[in-house]
Amino acid sequence: MSTVKIQPTAFALSSSVRQLGFFNLRLPQNCVASSNHFSRHGTRRALTVSMSTTSSDPFEVCVKSSTTTPNKPGDCPFCQRVLLTLEEKHLPYDLKLVDLAHKPDWFLKINPGGKVPVIKLNEKWISDSDVIAQALEEKYPDPPLGTPPEKASVGSKIFSAFIGFLKSKDPSDGTEKALISELSSFNNHIKDNGPYVNGKEVSAVDLSLAPKLHHLEIALGHYKKWSVPDSLPHVKSYMKAIFSRDSFIKTRAQPEDIIAGWRPKVLG
Repeated sequence: MSTVKIQPTAFALSSSVRQLGFFNLRLPQNCVASSNHFSRHGTRRALTVSMSTTSSDPFEVCVKSSTTTPNKPGDCPFCQRVLLTLEEKHLPYDLKLVDLAHKPDWFLKINPGGKVPVIKLNEKWISDSDVIAQALEEKYPDPPLGTPPEKASVGSKIFSAFIGFLKSKDPSDGTEKALISELSSFNNHIKDNGPYVNGKEVSAVDLSLAPKLHHLEIALGHYKKWSVPDSLPHVKSYMKAIFSRDSFIKTRAQPEDIIAGWRPKVLG
């Protein structure tokens, strides 16, 4: 395990995980996300980030490693959701990058299920992103990232619609229409409630949705030459706003990783 010191800026690579108000779906090849998700390579690296916060000791958090860029997180949106939560809560963490295609013994020892993300909280390892997010919100409620129940499912069907369209080989099978329908509903919500799902401040639902929209943008742009239509301006403004946050820029997956991760599902 090598350790890379990263100098944090305004938000600093934080760490402690938090996830409220979103679901987990199977994603790109080799990524194991919370309850039922991906898996990829096995070497461990640690990126140690230090900053002053309400937590004095950094959390240990394991995420999928990039297959294209050294010392970078991989293409698991559930892992990024955890890192986004840590960043937005300004919590310090030691980021351990795991090659899930060759899961090392140390990783399987702490997490026999072999899934990521995994975080050590209260001397226990937690492996589900929803559980992690909930635990962090309860233990570190400031700044609050909770999403009101009535808004917790906003945009929750976009990701499954995106996957259906991405995998589709038949232009007339309705999968593009289904995605447009979900995006249109989201567009209307942001128009009335934006700039974020819960208004002016980012919340848990945004941190769950943002990585998935990033996958949508990169994968559909590459494999189908498709992008969010101009007829959905509030979706586009939302993506621009969330993608430009420091926390997102620091934790986002490399486009090459996203493209490679989805290739088996697209090419079948």
